[in-house]
Amino acid sequence: MALDADEEILQDFLVEAGEILEKLSEQLVDLEQHPDDSDLLNAIFRGFHTVKGGAGFLQLEALVNCCHSAENVFDILRNHKRKVTPDLMDVVLEALDNVNAMFEEVRNREEPTPAPDELIEALDALAKPESEDAPAVEAPTPAQEPSSADVGQQGDQGDITDEEFEQLLDALADEKSDGQKPVGNEQVSTPAESAGGSDSDEITDDEFEALLDQLHGKGQFAGAPAEDEAPKADIDTSGGSEKSSGDADLISDDEFENLLDELHGKGAGPSAGAAAGEPKPAPAPSSKAEPAPEPKKAEAKAESKAASKPAPAPAREAAPAGETTVRVDTKRLDDIMNMVGELVLVRNRLQRLGSESEDEHMHKAVANLDVVTTDLQAAVMQTRMQPIKKVFGRFPRVVRDLARSLKKEVNLVMHGEETDLDKNLVEALADPLVHLVRNSVDHGVEAPDVREKAGKPRAGTVTLSAEQEGDHILLSIVDDGAGMNPDVLRRKAVEKGLYDQDAADRLTDNECFNLIFAAGFSTKDQISDVSGRGVGMDVVKTKIGQLNGQINIMSEQGKGTSIIIKVPLTLAIMPTLMIMLGDQSFALPLVNVVEIFHLDLTKTNIVDGKECIVVRDKVFPLFHIKRWLVHGAAGQAEPENAHVVIVAMGTKQVGFVVDQLIGQEEVVIKPLGRALQGTPGMAGATITGDGRIALIIDVPSLLQHYG
Repeated sequence: MALDADEEILQDFLVEAGEILEKLSEQLVDLEQHPDDSDLLNAIFRGFHTVKGGAGFLQLEALVNCCHSAENVFDILRNHKRKVTPDLMDVVLEALDNVNAMFEEVRNREEPTPAPDELIEALDALAKPESEDAPAVEAPTPAQEPSSADVGQQGDQGDITDEEFEQLLDALADEKSDGQKPVGNEQVSTPAESAGGSDSDEITDDEFEALLDQLHGKGQFAGAPAEDEAPKADIDTSGGSEKSSGDADLISDDEFENLLDELHGKGAGPSAGAAAGEPKPAPAPSSKAEPAPEPKKAEAKAESKAASKPAPAPAREAAPAGETTVRVDTKRLDDIMNMVGELVLVRNRLQRLGSESEDEHMHKAVANLDVVTTDLQAAVMQTRMQPIKKVFGRFPRVVRDLARSLKKEVNLVMHGEETDLDKNLVEALADPLVHLVRNSVDHGVEAPDVREKAGKPRAGTVTLSAEQEGDHILLSIVDDGAGMNPDVLRRKAVEKGLYDQDAADRLTDNECFNLIFAAGFSTKDQISDVSGRGVGMDVVKTKIGQLNGQINIMSEQGKGTSIIIKVPLTLAIMPTLMIMLGDQSFALPLVNVVEIFHLDLTKTNIVDGKECIVVRDKVFPLFHIKRWLVHGAAGQAEPENAHVVIVAMGTKQVGFVVDQLIGQEEVVIKPLGRALQGTPGMAGATITGDGRIALIIDVPSLLQHYG
């Protein structure tokens, strides 16, 4: 590897190849569902080809070899010489895993480890046509260049393989680099030899131009379009030397790029260009074998015309629009977000001061500042947004591999992949979602035979969806599997010592479903490499809680299970309900608040030794959080009336008694200092509109520690 390669070039390769490899994982699984999709086959071929090209430039031989072998397989597939099968996909996906592993090593500035020889051999075996009766269709070896006769046949089909085209380019490059001999001394095969297959390893300019004629119509790439009928370069068969007609023979950079676009761009081969109405006269392979009647006169005439009248510039396509995107380091976006956060705090402070002033101009200025700050905040948050497709993209492969290993048939359906949320959330949600999807495939979906006996289709369905609801994102993982049995969950809870029998019997079905989030809890009797150890779901719940999110489970036996996750759009700025406990202000995340009401505290009840209230026939445990959070409040006499805020965590709802309600306010989360880091029940701190510091309450952590 060229470890001393230009850092900028290496970074460009890492970014571009990283995006391509992410797409390839989705495309390969999609291909298994749609094996005859030629656009998809071409896109995958181009993906491997592009990664190979970048790796070759950086001299990453191991990566080049693996991509090249995979590329050959898709060259055979897209030419319909082999069919896509699950076994073939297993090999290709293993190759992609190896490419990804090598790519990570390059990212870490390490020499990539070559793919196993068995894998390369398996790919090479798949790169041969299924029917071995037609050996002629095999890709030629580098030492054996295609002859002009072959080129003519390919021209008739309107297609040439990329590998053959690259070999032509290599031959031309070698010819130029071999000391750049004078034209008169070059060994040029006669037209007859060209037609019959030359013994020389090099291709002549005439043969290359004939190839262009076959692909794009005679004379399309000539320097002087007016002289299409005149030969571009004449071969003197008597002397064996080639006479160049000057610059008119050269193909311009633009034309060459157009040719590459035809071959590689947007999945369209040369035949597609012809179908689109591009002028493409019928190829005439024999025209090269029969020299023009008077080559000398024709050449002289062409040269005299070229001298008297300058060749018009080849028609150029409309200039491409300038780049509309720019790559920005995420740290810079974080800095801008922090500054906007400070601006929000200043705005809150000015709003508080403005409300105390009677100056009309002051009110207008503060109102304008509020509008501008809100727009700026929305714009900056938008720059940090990414489609959740970045997370969803990995699931087709996860489900496909897991279903094959478990001998199950599972279809994955995804909705709302374009839903945007904060970049930090996209990264934080990846692991919890992977675990939940794996759980649905392993625990939820039954084996095909079991499903058939139950009157269901053999293939199960896992549906993954995302949608925006206000300032939150709703994510759901739904399977049509066996569902959960509450009685089994109660029995397991007693076995694990989480509840005694009486307490377990009193659990509602919904509370039973939420038992799967308890640490060490598993319904599997056998431990496998997929699940059964009882770790994972508790980590998922903790992670979602850290994101100020909620997770709910609904299940129906025999019908399936739904897991619903609700997370805020962004982590940096949070809508909260500001409350007072004594003379200290606190912020409750609005996502947790269900309702607020005024309560006569003399009308509470005691159930199982806990204070409770009954609201609309629902029982809510009641907590005086002032006793937990305010120093010296435990011994104070309780007032007869107070405000109660009902907060929710998942399916559980409790009431918090507070002294005073200030109102809703958007706050910027500031991390706690080192001395306060890890304080139970505290998610961070913020500065309120009156300039004071308010602690942001982490509801799940608060109840876990004190309740």
